[in-house]
Amino acid sequence: MSEEQLEEAPQQVIGEEPDTSRGTARPITVVGNPVLHHPCATVTDFGPELQALIDDMFVSMYAAEGVGLAANQIGVGQRVFVYDCPDDDNVRHIGVVVNPVLDDLDPAKRQLDDGNEGCLSVPGAYAELARPDFAVVRGQDRDGKDVVVEGTGFFARCLQHETDHLNGYLYIDRLSKRDRKDALRQMAELTPRYETVPND
Repeated sequence: MSEEQLEEAPQQVIGEEPDTSRGTARPITVVGNPVLHHPCATVTDFGPELQALIDDMFVSMYAAEGVGLAANQIGVGQRVFVYDCPDDDNVRHIGVVVNPVLDDLDPAKRQLDDGNEGCLSVPGAYAELARPDFAVVRGQDRDGKDVVVEGTGFFARCLQHETDHLNGYLYIDRLSKRDRKDALRQMAELTPRYETVPND
């Protein structure tokens, strides 16, 4: 998920800033790449390979100026996403969720937000997409311990967006045919600011 600019620096941080000296930036896969269009595999091994993947994901997300990144966006079909994302109260949330599952919300808590949404895998394109303004994701941290992450506003959108990726969906898959076509047109007209994997 991407956000071109944030109006002011967040006042509070929830989570720990990652050590970006350990990772390597990888190119971003874009819409049309098969890895983005299939559900990702459940993570069962929390060893060194996963730790290196998470390090690379954080560095790749920052290099592309994103606020969230799913593993399949750098070509790895595993259920992991990272985030460094503000909510609407300007609180900065940083973390990783392995094997995320979104809670089904009580209808009383389902207030829709028609905010603008973008994606590093659909570079340069934005569209309005209604999503609940509250989200709860359950999964594991990088060491395999259970975690529950709650988000409101823009951060709730991020949690839903990244979990969608791991289920094989891009945000443009939730748009009308007309809006999807417009998003792909926007993408075609712009050159990404970061390295991408060309589709054959």
